[in-house]
Amino acid sequence: MLVTFRTKTYPDITMFGDVAVKLLHMMGHSGTIPSAVSADEIPAALEQLRSAIAAAPPADVADDDFDGDPIDRPVSIAQRAFPLIEMLETAAAEGQPVMWE
Repeated sequence: MLVTFRTKTYPDITMFGDVAVKLLHMMGHSGTIPSAVSADEIPAALEQLRSAIAAAPPADVADDDFDGDPIDRPVSIAQRAFPLIEMLETAAAEGQPVMWE
């Protein structure tokens, strides 16, 4: 399953469902798809997401220590969350909700 995040002030973001649901839970949301977060709720959701990412364990292998095939390089949850964080920041600044389906 793919999940697409949308707001009027930022390009759409599509990610795998398992990652999207994990990020939604980190934001304090139930993980329901489709759903949305209002502009008023975004600052709290963004703070929860940032706190959860800071508390998440680091990737198993640091970039400098990885000597396998680059395709197999682990991707941290912080890297996966980066575009969503930018979308939430932009939407909050513009007073727009963020929806996902």
